[in-house]
Amino acid sequence: MFIHPTAIVEENVEIGENTRIWHFAHVRRNAKIGYSCVIGKGVYVDEGVRIGNRVKIQNFVSVYKGVTIEDDVFIGPHATFTNDKYPRAFGDRELVETLVKRGASIGANSTIVCGVTIGEYAMIAAGAVVTKDVPPFALVMGVPGKIRGFVCKRGHPMSVKEEFEDRILYRCERCDEELLVPKGIVPKRENN
Repeated sequence: MFIHPTAIVEENVEIGENTRIWHFAHVRRNAKIGYSCVIGKGVYVDEGVRIGNRVKIQNFVSVYKGVTIEDDVFIGPHATFTNDKYPRAFGDRELVETLVKRGASIGANSTIVCGVTIGEYAMIAAGAVVTKDVPPFALVMGVPGKIRGFVCKRGHPMSVKEEFEDRILYRCERCDEELLVPKGIVPKRENN
């Protein structure tokens, strides 16, 4: 384990083997970080946050209380998570939890609004604002974020291979991985 001398790690924090915490990061009490993680420069990990194994969090990401990040997640620079749907500087707060599932990738400068689940191996594009649950392998882009397609486990875009009455079969041309998706969550094709 490596903790840079400028990082602040509060009491009762669990940190797994081979995890590196870089310059000016702040890890609050009772947080749990798995093994072989990278916590970049200026990252803020709030009290009680749970981070799995082999997670890479790039510089200046804010991960607030109520967020759980599973194994093998990538979070790009300056991404942020919220944890209160009706924030005010006064009065009581209502903590709303967020879950990022295994293998998901969250692009730079994206915002994840609290109360959502980001599915396994989903990909959130840079700058997207996620306001709804994201299904596994979905590619979400825009403000607000919308499903624009699907990706394989390696993150490559998939194309439609075959359409059925209630499902669509997607295929990655680079690795031949296939994914069967219900038509109800497939994005409508837009005319450009």
